Amino acid sequence: MSRYDLYKKLKSGTDIRGVAVETEGSPVQLDDLAVYDLTCGFCEWLLQNGASLSGRIAVGHDSRISAERIKKQVISALCTYGFYVYDCGLSSTPAMFMTTVELNCLAAVQITASHHPFDRNGLKFFTKHGGLDSGDLDAVIENTRTFVLPKKHRFSIEKIDFMSVYAKRLRNMICSEVNASEYDRPLLGYKIIVDAGNGVGGFYATEVLAKLGADISGSQFLEPDGMFPNHAPNPENKEAMKSISDAVIRNHADLGVIFDTDVDRASCVDENGTEINRNRLVALASIIALEGNEGGTIVTDSVTSTGLTDFINNFLGGVHYRYKRGYRNVINEQLRLESEGVNCPLAIETSGHAAFRENYYLDDGAYLITKIVIKMAQMGKKGMKLESLIADLKDPEEACELRLKIKKDDFRAYGNGVIAALEKYAAGRKGWKTADDNREGIRVYLDKDHGNGWFLLRLSVHDPIMPLNIESDSAGGTKKIAGELYSFLKNLDGLETDVVRNYIG
Repeated sequence: MSRYDLYKKLKSGTDIRGVAVETEGSPVQLDDLAVYDLTCGFCEWLLQNGASLSGRIAVGHDSRISAERIKKQVISALCTYGFYVYDCGLSSTPAMFMTTVELNCLAAVQITASHHPFDRNGLKFFTKHGGLDSGDLDAVIENTRTFVLPKKHRFSIEKIDFMSVYAKRLRNMICSEVNASEYDRPLLGYKIIVDAGNGVGGFYATEVLAKLGADISGSQFLEPDGMFPNHAPNPENKEAMKSISDAVIRNHADLGVIFDTDVDRASCVDENGTEINRNRLVALASIIALEGNEGGTIVTDSVTSTGLTDFINNFLGGVHYRYKRGYRNVINEQLRLESEGVNCPLAIETSGHAAFRENYYLDDGAYLITKIVIKMAQMGKKGMKLESLIADLKDPEEACELRLKIKKDDFRAYGNGVIAALEKYAAGRKGWKTADDNREGIRVYLDKDHGNGWFLLRLSVHDPIMPLNIESDSAGGTKKIAGELYSFLKNLDGLETDVVRNYIG
């Protein structure tokens, strides 16, 4: 495989990701040369888009054990081109974007692989306009074939503690919204537990909450450890969510907060240890975003529940706009709608990526949690609990996700063919109704006699897999819906459908 072909395989949506630490059966993909070449490709892309060689570029990384090695190559490439480098050290991904705002950097590079295992790592590129899109990253990779290093370069590097600046901004947000100064310690009396999963998010406990008076005792896994020895740093991980829920109950806390490795995602749990994630997190964030934006549109991914749609549309008076999976997809659709004059204050994925318009359309887990902490403090002054805000959100009786592997080489074409065939099949089925706002895959509602719920079959964003989400408002309904759908799926030779048959039992 050529280096160029390798670099194309390292592309994952809008990020570069690959094996960075050799393990048994997994050779290193993101080696020194790959990091150097791809960073040079980014430098070329910046120059092609009008950047000046006198500009400043910030570099940060999460807690992974390969971070220092990779950072050395990133900085070397940037300096070779003559850029002035801010070495920000251990940093969150949203903070790296904020260097383009607070420090007027022309670009930033974050070294992270989000929630993936310790042996993975990656590169995430930012400009003042946000993260690079998929097409931009294609151009970066293409540049690795043709870049020519400048003859003159300088090695200008300055170490910057930007996380302190970033944390102060969050503290100022809280103080402003609750009409208090930092010296008033406005979170005094609240016990808030933070689970950083040994990623970057420990700063939120010590530099934001504790400095405003919150009791953070009982917080866990705050120390950065790139081996992630306690649980996966991922708010979608069941073990991780149970860990923070148990910690809240054990320590009699008012709120529990959990971040992914690089803090662009978050979830929380209430004082009873009840998870506020997925649909519940979207509902809470929507309440906050729609304040002052009456009738506004909330963009989410496609797997959200009918209960959430009812909550946003009928209880909050907003508009729920279901779009595609993938955090860049929902943010880009938010931007598109805004450009057409639609009031769209929030784009949020059920995974915990939340982008508020007021925050540069940036998916920022710490910003989301700060908004939630503010709301908790405001509710507390009224003698009310945070969780009461989403008491009217109807949860499904049952929900499941099954993942069907595609056995064909051209998996995308095959998957699209399955969806087209299923759309025709659904049109003739009694008790089935295809959703009129399908923007990804096919979503079908089934009446009470056929499972009392819905299913969504779609293509994975990156992999040869068709995820199948099913929800029902009746006990046993998800299996009934799966059985109805299996009558179609069992005739397909390009899908591994045993997972559906086994679920039905």
